[in-house]
Amino acid sequence: MSVLNGNAEPGAYYEPQCPEEENQMVMHLAALPDERATSDPGGPCLADGRRELDNATFAAEVRRTSCALGEMGIGRGDVVAVVLPNSVELVTMMFAVWRLGAVLTPVNPALTKPEAQYQVTDSDARLVVADDSSLSKVEGGVAHVCVVDELLRRDGATDVTPPMTAPDELALMIYTGGTTGRPKGVMLDHANLVATAAMIVNWFEMTAADRCLLVLPLFHVNGIMVSVVSPLVAGGSTVIAPRFDPNTFWDLVERVRPTFFSAVPTIYAMLTGLPAEVQPDTSSLRCVICGAAPMPAAAIRDFEDRYGVRILEGYGQSEGTVVTTANPLSGVRKPGTVGLPLPGQEVRVVGDDDEPVPAGQVGEVTVRGPNVMRGYLGKPEETAETLRGGWLHTGDLGRFDEDGYLVLVDRLKDMIIRGGENIYPKEIEDALYAHPAVLEAAVVGRPDPLFGEEPVAFVVLRPGLAAEPDELIDHCKHVLAKYKVPRAVFIETNLPRTSIGKIAKPVLREHLSSTAAGTT
Repeated sequence: MSVLNGNAEPGAYYEPQCPEEENQMVMHLAALPDERATSDPGGPCLADGRRELDNATFAAEVRRTSCALGEMGIGRGDVVAVVLPNSVELVTMMFAVWRLGAVLTPVNPALTKPEAQYQVTDSDARLVVADDSSLSKVEGGVAHVCVVDELLRRDGATDVTPPMTAPDELALMIYTGGTTGRPKGVMLDHANLVATAAMIVNWFEMTAADRCLLVLPLFHVNGIMVSVVSPLVAGGSTVIAPRFDPNTFWDLVERVRPTFFSAVPTIYAMLTGLPAEVQPDTSSLRCVICGAAPMPAAAIRDFEDRYGVRILEGYGQSEGTVVTTANPLSGVRKPGTVGLPLPGQEVRVVGDDDEPVPAGQVGEVTVRGPNVMRGYLGKPEETAETLRGGWLHTGDLGRFDEDGYLVLVDRLKDMIIRGGENIYPKEIEDALYAHPAVLEAAVVGRPDPLFGEEPVAFVVLRPGLAAEPDELIDHCKHVLAKYKVPRAVFIETNLPRTSIGKIAKPVLREHLSSTAAGTT
């Protein structure tokens, strides 16, 4: 039973016609490896530079791994924490966990021991699977710990039939970045994953001919859903890239010949900043996808003009199973927007009273649809607040343009209030990006005794180009109202980042409060 309606047009959302059909659909991710092995056993499925698995081999490894997990006592509803780098083994483990009806929580291998153990404990994981490099971070807790190589060497004696998983049973526990406070466990059920995979496949017109190059980490829902689950559901394949290096990335693209990849604005900025003599063959790429943070329209044009590849910018959150809006592959793309709501989801921009505001007016972006999470693990009050009125309140400020495309303005919590005037950092960042020497920019509020807050900017310059802070401030004066012009610009060699590549603005605010370093 396919996740997709074979009669659906691109962009259409598949809605189950009856409960029995819905259950069959929800079972699909657990049964997907076997289905692929049956329909095309020798077809390409998964590779990571060390190993290449066809459909039959991948299915066999998933079955063997699920047997080994079952012999260790893992069953329906149990949580398995996996602390592994991007690899064939991690993807195999993911599908093996789902084959048992269990729940996966992927843990960032870069976390410290207290951070990793917090996630393992908070998720109530029954088993932790780690490699040798991460083993010391997760030992000593309540959960049983297993080294991945030992687990994969076990020869399970009894295969298991994938259970007919109910739509509301948990499948994935993704922990938010935790830039402020403790990370929260986002609970995604099987219905969330199936619905989102259908939306992604249809919207981006994925087919069995697609080969994805996985760039983003698999402890984040973007990497899981956009770069692994969706292309495999479509019948395509995924190649797992090594750690991103802009100096070798295009060589990998030329060798692997992917049809698309999904990345964050920072990666596209680094690729655009490569020396002019770097002129790769990008003919295999039909598009690339950008998410996690808004990408300035000028930066999109720079990348597309240089490499001849379309960027489809989208928007979503872990709480909405990664994607809510995106620019279309077929149709009008509008750089500077994050596109249209995907069919199957409703998106509203609301005011302080949670009522919709007119098009063009800024408000909070809210989402409703089968992709919206069940809630935050063990946090009923935060869940109720975030999902109040049946809508996911994203905390993002945005507006709809005249054509119904969503324009993100900023994070609600990042808005700067200067003397009663609302300042959106993204507007200042976009102005800075228009300067030819600016590669990256981040604007935050600095406490001020008179105005409450003043905007200041942190900037990384393009290799080989120079600009002084005063020059950048003067540049902003020509395009921004006086009260929006940054009061200081700090030239940096790099900007702090979260685990998925977003600029970590809380770190910049802490930097402002603890040091006066920098030049104005």
